[in-house]
Amino acid sequence: MLGIARRSLLGVALATSLVSGAAAQGTPPSYPTRPITMAVGFAPGGPADVIARLIAPALGADLGQPVVVENLGGAGGSMGQGRVAAARPDGYTFLFGSLAQATIPTLLRNLSFDPLALEAIGMVNEVPMSIIARRGFPAANLVELAATVRREGMRLNLGNAGVGSTSHLCSLLLLASIGTPVTLVPYRGNALVMNDLMAGTLDMGCDQTTNNAEQIRAGAVRGYAITTPARAAALPDVPTTAEAGLPEMRMSGWNMLFASAGTPRPVIERLNRALLATLRDENVQRRMVELGSIPASGERTTPAGAQAFWRAEIARWKPLLETSAPAAN
Repeated sequence: MLGIARRSLLGVALATSLVSGAAAQGTPPSYPTRPITMAVGFAPGGPADVIARLIAPALGADLGQPVVVENLGGAGGSMGQGRVAAARPDGYTFLFGSLAQATIPTLLRNLSFDPLALEAIGMVNEVPMSIIARRGFPAANLVELAATVRREGMRLNLGNAGVGSTSHLCSLLLLASIGTPVTLVPYRGNALVMNDLMAGTLDMGCDQTTNNAEQIRAGAVRGYAITTPARAAALPDVPTTAEAGLPEMRMSGWNMLFASAGTPRPVIERLNRALLATLRDENVQRRMVELGSIPASGERTTPAGAQAFWRAEIARWKPLLETSAPAAN
């Protein structure tokens, strides 16, 4: 009996040692045990927010804890990233990131955080961009829109969700392809851009289909082209830029989940499993397609694949940003 008791005590001691060792390495014995915050660096109602709120319930169902969306709009998506950078790296606050996370390292100086100090969890979706304008814009197609831009120049205004946002990059590419500048108007979110387009107080936009497919179908704004090689399933009547006469204008937006630097690997892997389960959810897939979005698949849904893609995007956009949008202090 004494031997059995001694072995039991040794077993308890070993288990306690293992748990203590895991805690010392920053790995919680169980995760998650309380609600999780998913920070979005843009205002409610925009394309990032729409997809974030679509996937949050499915993520929470797989994790067994609520996933609460927290909007921190402004500064081109950097406020959301700053929120995650300042949080404890324990997986209870993570970032619903976008292409903005590939522009912030080039555009923004003197940040209170390291813009490269993120660990990718996995890609959520990719999305075409739509070149749009107010209903009364004097152009029947993309060729005529380009001609109007060349003729009117700075008298026209083009809205975006802030310097470094996906819509801002789309605007820069569009104007570089046309070869004429217009007045760029930054907003605190894409939903505000759409409001002014529908009101007729803003001339043009270049935005993700998740934010404008329904408005284009309803005739609330004019849709001129999609910036991907193939037409969007949600907008089958809108031509691609190649079909519409501006083949050099090509890009996709994307969204990705990021954890704070230093988050334990088991936590990142658990979040990745929840993401993969969410991307298999039929309701999530159907709604993404309705919004003109493409659920992520393949290597980019893994932490390593997503991290490599994010770093490649930083390198891709750096030259255009340095020549077209000088870094801000």
